[in-house]
Amino acid sequence: MTPTGVALRDVRRQLFDAAERVLLRSGPSALTSRAVTEEAGVAKGVLHRHFADFDAFLAELVLDRVARQEERAAALRASAGTGTVVDNLAAALTELFESVAVAVVALITSRDPLRARLREAGCNGLPLLTEAADATAAYLAAERESGRVAATADVAVLAPTLVGAAHLLFADRENGVPSQEAVRRTVEAVVGAVVVGEQGRGPARPRHSG
Repeated sequence: MTPTGVALRDVRRQLFDAAERVLLRSGPSALTSRAVTEEAGVAKGVLHRHFADFDAFLAELVLDRVARQEERAAALRASAGTGTVVDNLAAALTELFESVAVAVVALITSRDPLRARLREAGCNGLPLLTEAADATAAYLAAERESGRVAATADVAVLAPTLVGAAHLLFADRENGVPSQEAVRRTVEAVVGAVVVGEQGRGPARPRHSG
């Protein structure tokens, strides 16, 4: 029960959502077990009844957000062949980085014990950004197969370049959330040269004589 007498239907979800709110409002340095439980409106001991320690809680939070990225990856992959390549990528990157992803990445880089827990859980590279790069590469490969991206495009290089550029764009919160046009310009700068025909400024498809 909470202090107000309302049953906790899903304490893990309640704590995760509270942690996200603290992260977004105050940043990684403000994220403590006390801050999370106070934000969630539960007793101090609730978090430690469900998780071995605070870093275990944070690792589960990150893994939960990584799992959500799988849904975004599937949606991006399904968009291949529809709309425009640039717009599809801009929308996917905006959806990722307008969420708590930027704050979660900052949290991971600021806590050595958390990174160790994530490595033990099998997370390679920088969680969320690694999965986003993999999803972007898979999407670009699908568009390359369809002919909307040049056959010579190195998607393994383009994908992390796109994700890194978008991450920097959204991490600059002092200037506010970037506009959709700013995101689109960033995507065009990275992939414009390999997007084919009407979908961008890249090379046109070869025409066969006769």
